[in-house]
This record gives sequence, structure tokens and C-alpha cells, in this order.
Amino acid sequence: MTRTDEIADGIYRISTHVPGIGPTGFTFNQFLVDAEQPLLFHTGHRSMFPLVTEQIERIMPVSRLRWITFGHIESDECGSMNEFLAAAPEAQVAHGELGCMVSLNEMADRPPRPLADGEVLDLGGKRVRHLDTPHVPHGWEARVLYEETTGVLFCGDLFTHVGDGPAVTEDDLVDHAEQAEDIFRATCLTPTTGATLRKLAELQPGTLAVMHGSSFAGDGRSALLRLADGYDARLTAALAGTG
Repeated sequence: MTRTDEIADGIYRISTHVPGIGPTGFTFNQFLVDAEQPLLFHTGHRSMFPLVTEQIERIMPVSRLRWITFGHIESDECGSMNEFLAAAPEAQVAHGELGCMVSLNEMADRPPRPLADGEVLDLGGKRVRHLDTPHVPHGWEARVLYEETTGVLFCGDLFTHVGDGPAVTEDDLVDHAEQAEDIFRATCLTPTTGATLRKLAELQPGTLAVMHGSSFAGDGRSALLRLADGYDARLTAALAGTG
């Protein structure tokens, strides 16, 4: 089942719950930023394209999309990238310079827009800042987006958790994310993982837009710092042979 909820002013979460993944199912979420130049963060799998477009059409014509974005190159993040490019004639994929160079220049049906670390796209009413986060949570080309006017951090697979919770919660997500990490082992544990999360915490986001699971409204800084501590502890245990 796919549903849509507004999680911040002009920012919509499109969520599809898929039973059978993990102990209680798994959600795949896309985020639509409604602005003069509308932006989609995550496209979903190619097979989900009809579900996602149906939800977008309830808010605005899909043909209005200007920017197609995602955290890293993986089928659930960008599987229907080219379908969206075909449906929206003015749309362009925007990603970090590395992701464009290594993959998207060849994969996207139209040339992508490479973004430098820290570069801002002015959408007209919304401003999204591109931030490189290599290997956090995974993927050489990994990145996040920060919407400056609402304080929403589109954090991709960070804080992944299982189940089909509410669109937005104020409850702690870190313990749930730790449980999901025990199940999937999806995060790269490197000496820079914790430092990257602590740098994101400096943004002090008020909303964490999570790819898999509920989004979080509250003290995003503290949540990111706690997640960083958890990953550092996992890395230390792994190096010591106890994790």
C-alpha cells in the first residue's frame, strides 16, 4: 500500500510498505519538494514507478518535476530515474560530481547536473544543499540533501528501521536503527563514519527524512550524534574482534 503525508511545509513523504522484508516489513520512501522547481528525492524501484507517480499526481502534475535526486546509486533510490525523465520533459538528474562521473553520465538518459560539495539548488521557495558523505551509509558517491528553509535533512538510508510506523514520529529512532543494523549490516564502518555524522549534526536539522521507516521530528542534532557514537562503538568492537 502506498500513501502520502506532508512531513514539513511543502515536503511530502510517499511511502510504500512491503511485507516480507525483515521481521515486520520494510518501507520504501520518496520525498517530493513542492516549489517553483519541484524536486524528487529518491525515485523508488522501477516497478514502483506507477505507484509513485499516482501519488505525485495528487499533488501536482509529474510533468512539472524539475530535479530528480537520490542519495546514492541503488535500485530503490534511482531505479525509475529514466522513467521520470521521460515523464517530465524539463527534469534533470542532480547528483554529486563523483556520482555523475562514475555512473550517471552513462546511466541517465539526459546529462545529469553535477553538484559540488556544499552547492545549493535554489528551487524558488525552497533551497536544497548538496553534501557529500562518501561511504555513509554506503556507496562511494553517497550524499544527502538539506532543505534550508524547513530544516529537513534528506538522510537517505541513515536511521533505516523496519516496520510500517507513522509518517513522522517524535520517538527515538536510534535504537530502532541499531536493531535494523543488526539485521541487515548495511552500513560501512570506517574511521570517517562517525565524523561524517557529527558534521551533519552541526546543521541541527528539525526533521530527518528517512528512506526506510518513519521520519523524525525533533532534535536531529542529538539523534545524529547518538548514531555516530553507535557506529564508532561497532567499529571499535569489530577491530577488537568482539563485534
